[in-house]
Amino acid sequence: MAEKTAHLTLTGGALRFEAMLGSGHSIVLDDRAGDTGVTTAEIVVAALAGCTGMDVISILRKKRQEVSGYAIEGRGEQMEEHPHAYTRIDVTHVVTGPAIDTDAVRRATELSATKYCSVGS
Repeated sequence: MAEKTAHLTLTGGALRFEAMLGSGHSIVLDDRAGDTGVTTAEIVVAALAGCTGMDVISILRKKRQEVSGYAIEGRGEQMEEHPHAYTRIDVTHVVTGPAIDTDAVRRATELSATKYCSVGS
């Protein structure tokens, strides 16, 4: 079983944390008031979009699709009341290339959503 780790330290401001990840990379987390880093809610949307994007581009490359451009947009809706949990996150993929097979893109996004992306499972 794979283990992922993060060590967070309060580094200034009311809610500012520096997260040192097991990979050796670090990120700064903050709330909207401090605004010196990403919010935890933003990072969830980015993680889901990034996870599915890595799956989709890998699948398309295996299918020998010539991708010249790829953009992903994540949009999440949160509850108004505490704990502001997500009620919905939509991920939109825009894939361009000289002869992109839309069925291949559709299948790649479906496989990511239902089988491969560990963030959205």
